[in-house]
Amino acid sequence: MKNISFGLHVPSAASAYCAALFNNHNFAFSLSRPRRTRLGDFTVKPGLIPKITVNANLNPYNFLVTYLHEVAHCVVHYKYRRTLRKRVAPHGAEWKYEFGVLLQPVLNENVFPEDILIHLIRYSHNPSASTGGDQLLFNALRQYDDQAISSGRVALVQLHEGSNFVFQNRTFTRGILRRTRILCTDKASKRLYTIPAHALVEAC
Repeated sequence: MKNISFGLHVPSAASAYCAALFNNHNFAFSLSRPRRTRLGDFTVKPGLIPKITVNANLNPYNFLVTYLHEVAHCVVHYKYRRTLRKRVAPHGAEWKYEFGVLLQPVLNENVFPEDILIHLIRYSHNPSASTGGDQLLFNALRQYDDQAISSGRVALVQLHEGSNFVFQNRTFTRGILRRTRILCTDKASKRLYTIPAHALVEAC
């Protein structure tokens, strides 16, 4: 899936990074229908390049963590199994290391809200086979699932600059990202406001 727009699925501050990983590593990528037993997967078949899939219904933060989880499998495949012809456990020391490395560039408040970030940083030091294995991180990620699904809203950071949205019963136009807040224009008054990047808003 060469033309995927990661900005539609991950926090905007991480979309270029995700695209770079896709362009720099040799794998096919596609979105998957929701699966009960897995959030994403990495598969290798003889004669074909590796393939990564991620469930299309994940919230942006869960999608990003899952995507990097699977890319780490791809890195291990080429770096250890194929190049060194080394047998490694699916979620062994090699994968833990590579996943931790891939997480580093996104472990900041421009990408994740603080309530996820604090647990993700801890998790990155010794990641488990699934985020479900870390109950605190799992709960932090899931709360954005529940909020978005129940309200039909999205995180402000997911919208493109220039997009209109409703927040606290007022209509705004999204502007530039300033660290953890986004400069926005009130459509009615034309006044500027900074709104938390991860605030849930209703896209117009």
